[in-house]
Amino acid sequence: MAKVMIVDDSLLVRMNLKKILSESGHEIVAEATNGEEACEKYCVCRPDVVTLDITMPKMDGIQALSNIYQMDSNANIIMISALGQEMKILEALDKGAKHYIVKPFKNEDVLEKIDAVMDASI
Repeated sequence: MAKVMIVDDSLLVRMNLKKILSESGHEIVAEATNGEEACEKYCVCRPDVVTLDITMPKMDGIQALSNIYQMDSNANIIMISALGQEMKILEALDKGAKHYIVKPFKNEDVLEKIDAVMDASI
């Protein structure tokens, strides 16, 4: 099972992801509400996987993705986006994101993407 950091400015999305992942045996090691917080917490908790929202205040997910990869080029980041953000998803994948999930998401989609990223990093 994976140690996961959830990054999203929406409390509802964070709670939903936490529930899905915890019930499947994954450990939530940190939560953050924006990209700045994500970068600070990543250094401390070194999660196996980060779920990272694209659109957030202070620092968006694309910038946070770049910053985290500067700290750890082996980071496993899954972007979370709203419908209609295809260009931002492509930009994130181009910058190294391992996968993406589109909101509203299904539990199975989240777990599939986490498993896929973890399997690929072994």
